[in-house]
Amino acid sequence: MKPAPRGYRLRRPATEVLAESMNPGRRRAVLRASARTVLAGLVLAAGSAGPPATAQWKAAPPASVSESPFGVLQGRWVRPDGGYMITIKGADASGRLDAAYANPNPLPFSKAEARRDGDTLRIFLELRAGGYNGSTYTLAYDAANDVLKGVYFQAVAQQRFNVTFVRAR
Repeated sequence: MKPAPRGYRLRRPATEVLAESMNPGRRRAVLRASARTVLAGLVLAAGSAGPPATAQWKAAPPASVSESPFGVLQGRWVRPDGGYMITIKGADASGRLDAAYANPNPLPFSKAEARRDGDTLRIFLELRAGGYNGSTYTLAYDAANDVLKGVYFQAVAQQRFNVTFVRAR
């Protein structure tokens, strides 16, 4: 591998950094799962260019979406380190989000809320389905870079990870 140009830092995916502390069998399983998730996310992103395929995506957003201060959060957000996807279909003025999660299969959030904290939009998402058992995302919207940044709490393993979601275009 060629060295990085002067002044550049090479960054490794979080899964590789985490995998170093695991036994070899577990490491291979995590890296394979990460690769499958990235591939599934790419397939999902490529397939979503056309019209929605299922009725669940055709549901009308909450009536007050245009009046909501959280409307900027609407869209598909992808975690580059794993292909996990958050889709925010709408937000009402009180901060209740109409949101879904894909890893790569769709999972509902048991709680999806946004709130304004000064000039910052904050998001709290909780998963209870599919073995997630209370795993949460606590994110803040970075308007200057159009990204969601924050912490993923993996409830089963009792671990926290810094995460970033970028808007899918």
